[in-house]
Amino acid sequence: MPARTLTTAVIRFAALLRRHGLPVTLSQAADAARALDHLDLGDRGELHLAFRTLLVGRPEDYPVYDRCFDEFWRAGLDAEAVLPGLLSMSPAEISESTASAKSEGQKRETLALETWGEEESTEAGEPLSVPGVSDRESLMGQDFSTFTTDQLDEVFRLTIQIARRLARRISRRRRPVRRRGRIDLRRTLRANLTRADLIELRFRQRKRRKVRLVLLCDVSGSMDLYSRFLLQFLFAVQNVFGRVETFTFSTRLTRVTEYLRSRSYRQVLRRLTDVRDWSGGTRIGESLAEFNREWPSLVDRRTIVIMLSDGWDTGDPDVLATELMRIRRRAGRLIWLNPLLGNPSYEPLTRGMAAALPLVDHFAAAHNLASLRDLARELTV
Repeated sequence: MPARTLTTAVIRFAALLRRHGLPVTLSQAADAARALDHLDLGDRGELHLAFRTLLVGRPEDYPVYDRCFDEFWRAGLDAEAVLPGLLSMSPAEISESTASAKSEGQKRETLALETWGEEESTEAGEPLSVPGVSDRESLMGQDFSTFTTDQLDEVFRLTIQIARRLARRISRRRRPVRRRGRIDLRRTLRANLTRADLIELRFRQRKRRKVRLVLLCDVSGSMDLYSRFLLQFLFAVQNVFGRVETFTFSTRLTRVTEYLRSRSYRQVLRRLTDVRDWSGGTRIGESLAEFNREWPSLVDRRTIVIMLSDGWDTGDPDVLATELMRIRRRAGRLIWLNPLLGNPSYEPLTRGMAAALPLVDHFAAAHNLASLRDLARELTV
């Protein structure tokens, strides 16, 4: 079976465990995917013990894990049953089987996307209440992959607040104003040269600079544990910034700016089910090439381009570097946010990340609300 299919299956298995209340992080899921290279895929017992060691930290969670393992690997990808058949299949049959698996995975992803907003209110506008200060700070530092379903509403409220903070980010340049703002000492002295006292004050305030944001978000299988929260962030930013263009990509690029223009996040989720590229492979270079080919006018020296991706690319890293360089030459600033960077042991050693790092202005984590809040310091050109 192709390694990418197995890796995607492990990520989805980790997501299933999270839905059943187990605090599985993205780094744990990545470790489980890497362990596939060292395991006997035909030995179900070995897979069971290895994944339990890597994905479960508390003995009291073993019964839940056992049920999820039996359910998923029997119905989804039972190595004992599937592997021998694959070894005797022709390449064409393997391709057809892989395509069928992807189609089935797409259906599951679409169903999950449709249920994401079920617990949210259908009322338009921002929720009126917010969590307390201590709760807020706790949520700010919590990894997205460890949130439980009863915390999602609070996370969404905080995401809206963070997006508004980013929107208020303004330049150091100031312009004259009639009232309020800081006193402009030079203009005040000039206006009162013929007077004995300073009786007429002049003021100045920061001048807002029209900056466009272009957001390119990875929604491939390796990003499954973070997709919901990044979508919330994209929705919030789209609705508080005046000049934003948003795209998602996996194996191809999709412009979702119009999908996100709504006051209801639940309605946005329904619209996004039309995007047929969720939880698939990752071809970052080809997606950026499509962006450069179809949307070159969106990027200029007043544009900040933000990439949200873990950098797990199955394409040619030279293509990624070439297309990223084209964006870098036109953009005012290029920022790459990687959820994996929140893990202290993470090193950007994948081919995609290694090709991209020399070309970005700022490389930062995107694994919790605090990391998104800190993005405000970088939104200048």
